[in-house]
Amino acid sequence: MNNRRLLFTRRRGLAGLFSLGLAPSAFAQSSYPDRPITLIVPFAPGGIADLTARAVAKEMSATLKQPIVIDNRPSAGAIVGATAVSRAEPDGHTVLLMSNANAVSAGLFRKLPFDVQRDFAPVTLLGTFDLALFVNQNSPLKSVRDVIVQAKAAPGKLTIGTIASGSTQHLAAELFKSMAQIDAVVVPYKGTPAVITALRAGEIDLAFEILGPMLSQVQAQAVRALAVTSDKRFAGLAAVPTVQESGLPGYMAASWNALALPAKTPAPVVQRLQRAAQEALALPALQAQLQALGVRAQGSTPEQLQQLLADEIRRWSQVIQAAKIELQ
Repeated sequence: MNNRRLLFTRRRGLAGLFSLGLAPSAFAQSSYPDRPITLIVPFAPGGIADLTARAVAKEMSATLKQPIVIDNRPSAGAIVGATAVSRAEPDGHTVLLMSNANAVSAGLFRKLPFDVQRDFAPVTLLGTFDLALFVNQNSPLKSVRDVIVQAKAAPGKLTIGTIASGSTQHLAAELFKSMAQIDAVVVPYKGTPAVITALRAGEIDLAFEILGPMLSQVQAQAVRALAVTSDKRFAGLAAVPTVQESGLPGYMAASWNALALPAKTPAPVVQRLQRAAQEALALPALQAQLQALGVRAQGSTPEQLQQLLADEIRRWSQVIQAAKIELQ
């Protein structure tokens, strides 16, 4: 009789929780994740973002005890992948590989199907990766100062290769022109391979490109890195100075990857995913794997990522406006 009464009491208590709408979310959060997680990567397979996502996801899967499935959805401005996540169920099982492309898109597109600051719950930064200023191995330009001197001596003659207009590489070049107060021609190419070919052939004087895919070119002595664009030197090329150290104080342009969830995802779920990412990023083997890609492993709190996103949106919007880049 006592056992029956106790069972009845428990059922009534559970029913009360459900009637208040508390139990389902509480159970979901405590059991998260209870099925495979989909990590939507808004870039093509094989690139820095994709390789970073796969490396981190593998370690996170071990901690979360659920597979993390990579879903590549490349598109201009990372819009297709971000849209899918913004509309997903906010239960933590659909995750976005957020990047500075999302920050750039906020200022580059007239209208987006989402608000990047309102429709996502930031989780954590995963890593930053530098861009660098490269020249042909045989170029007479030996430093950033040489570049600025030559550009000012012959306005409009210096050519800078980057990938497509509105890319981080393109905006980094425009920021460099603005801060150095030089008149140079930015030449857009369809992709990194085309930039490398043009630089090696001497069709352009220099190039702004992500460091990772250029490391093999540097090691083969086909090109030289004059300076990296972040605020600190890259460990894999410790002798290469930053642009700031090279005579342009305040210049900084780095790319980054992060994790974000749909807005309204419960805080305990966000925290669980953030902890799993932090544990992964603390692994020396993963740090070494990312460094080989040109990525500096770096985590954050959700609040720090939210601030980074806001700062990046503001900064790149100003660069877009100053360069008079046509909105898309």
